[in-house]
Amino acid sequence: MKYRNSGVFTGLDWSNAVDTDQVVAEEGHPADFVRDLEALGPTFIKIGQALSTRPDMVPPAYLAALERMQDDITPVDVSLIEQVVEAELGVRLHSVFPEFDPVPIGCASLAQVHRAVLRDGREVAVKVQRPDVAQDIRGDLDTLEMLAGKADKNTQIGKRMRFADWVQEFRKALLDELDYRLEADHLERFGAHLARYPTLVVPQPLRDLCSASVLTMELVKGSKVTEPLGLRRTEHSLTPVVQDLLRGYLDQMFVHGELHADPHPGNLLLTPDNRLAIFDLGMVAHIPPKLRGRLLKLVFSAVDGRGEAVADELIALGVRLEDFDEDRFVREVGQHVARYAVHNQAQSWSEGRLLLHLSRLSALCGLRTPPEFNLLAKTLLNLESVCIALDPNLRVKDTVEEHLQQLLRDRLRQSFSPANLASEAIELQSLLQDAPRKVGTVLSLLSENRVQVRITGWQDSALMENLQKIANRIAAGIIVAALLLSSTLLLRSGVGPFLFGYPAFALVLFVIAAGLGLTIVISALRNDKKAGPREERGTRS
Repeated sequence: MKYRNSGVFTGLDWSNAVDTDQVVAEEGHPADFVRDLEALGPTFIKIGQALSTRPDMVPPAYLAALERMQDDITPVDVSLIEQVVEAELGVRLHSVFPEFDPVPIGCASLAQVHRAVLRDGREVAVKVQRPDVAQDIRGDLDTLEMLAGKADKNTQIGKRMRFADWVQEFRKALLDELDYRLEADHLERFGAHLARYPTLVVPQPLRDLCSASVLTMELVKGSKVTEPLGLRRTEHSLTPVVQDLLRGYLDQMFVHGELHADPHPGNLLLTPDNRLAIFDLGMVAHIPPKLRGRLLKLVFSAVDGRGEAVADELIALGVRLEDFDEDRFVREVGQHVARYAVHNQAQSWSEGRLLLHLSRLSALCGLRTPPEFNLLAKTLLNLESVCIALDPNLRVKDTVEEHLQQLLRDRLRQSFSPANLASEAIELQSLLQDAPRKVGTVLSLLSENRVQVRITGWQDSALMENLQKIANRIAAGIIVAALLLSSTLLLRSGVGPFLFGYPAFALVLFVIAAGLGLTIVISALRNDKKAGPREERGTRS
C-alpha cells in the first residue's frame, strides 16, 4: 500500500517509459522500497531479486535500485551452525572437520559459508542453511499465494499480470534453492559442461558431506572481479577468460538448457592462476528444447540487427492480451533494434539491456513475454557487467555473435543427423499408415450425418460471467420488488405491533428491500467493468 502509486505491480505506461540504459538507482522511494524489502526478511529479499528480472512489472528507477539490493545479513552464532551440521550429517562436527572457522567467509539471508579442513588436509567451503529459515519462508509464501490469488480474481491488473502464476514460479524456484542437494547436482553438471573451457572452474561438491541443508564443496580462493584489476590486466591478458565465460554461458543456455539466473560479480572469483571460479548455483532455470531454439533465434536476430524478425519471435513466444497493439509493437521493436545496431559499441547498448527494454516494450504494447526471456535478459546483463570489469576493451557483441553463429550451425548439422532423420522417418511412416483410416472415419461420419461440433470454455468465458451477473441482478430485483409490495400491503393492514406509528413487520420488510436495492445500485456502479483481458497465443506470419 505504501508504494501503490509508484508503478510497482501496477503496470507501465508510455508517458513514463524510458530506456533502461538511461536509468540509475535514485534516492527516495526506490531506495526506500529496497530497504523495506530487506527489513522484511529473506523471502522478500528474494522477491526483490526476482522483481529485478521483471521490467514488465517494475518501473526503471525501481528496477535499477533492485539490481543493487544487498543480501548481506548479520551472521548466526557458530554454535547454532554446528548444531545444524551435526543434525544433517549425523556425525560430530570435529570428527569430520578438525578445523572449522567460526567466522563465516560469506553470509546471506538463507545461509552462511564457513571455511573448514577435512581430516586428509583438504580445504573445503561448508554452506549451512540458517536455522528455521525454511519454515519462515514457507509461511511467507503461503501468505503471498493467498494475496496473489485474491488480486488475480478481484483486480484488472491481477487478471492482466497473473500474480498467482508468478508467485507459484517464485515459490518453486525458492524452495529448490533451499535444497542444497539440487545445488550439488548443478555444480556437477556445470562442471562437466564447462570442462571444455580451461579458464573456467566450478568447485565440485563432496557428496558424502552434503544434505538438504548442508553443502560441502571444494574451497576456491581468489579475488572478486569487482576489485581493482589494473596491474593484473597489464601483466596477464584476461580476454581469454572473458571469452570463455561468454561462450560457456551461451552453451549452458542454448545447448544444455540450463540458465544460471544469478551470475553477478559476487558469485565469481578470479583465482591466482587467472581462472574464473563460478559458484552459488542455487538458482538455475531449465529451458525446454523448443523454447530454447526460439530464444536462440531471437537473440541472434537482435544481435544481427533484424528488428522485424525479433518482433516475430517475441509474438510467437508471448501471450497476446486483448489490448495488444501489433503494429505499434513491431514498429517500436524495429526502431529500438536499429538504434542498438547503430550504437552497439557503447556499453550502455549491451545485449542484456536491449532484451530488458524489449520486455518493457512488450508489456507496454499488451504482450506478456515468458519468464525465461526475462531471466535470459538479466543473465546477459550480469555477464556483461563481469566482462566489463575483467576486460573493458573487449567487444562483447562480436564474441556473442560469433558463438551464436556457431551454435546455429551446430543445430543445423544436428537436425540432419542420422538419429533425427530416423525419428522423422518413423513419424512420417506412422502418418501414412493412419491417414487412410482417419480419412475413412471422417467420410463415414459425414455420410451418416453424425458430425458433431463441441464448443468448450463457456464456463470460464466473459459471456457466461456477464449472463450470470444479469440473471443475479434480475432475481435480486424481483425479490426487492416483492418485498416492497409486501411491505406496502402490510402497511395498509394496520396490524400491530407498531414502530414509529407503522406496523413493525411492514417497516422491517421495507428497510430490507431498501437496503438490498441500494446494495444492487452501488454494486452496479462500482463493479460493472470490462471483462478480463482476452489472451491469445499463436505465431505471426
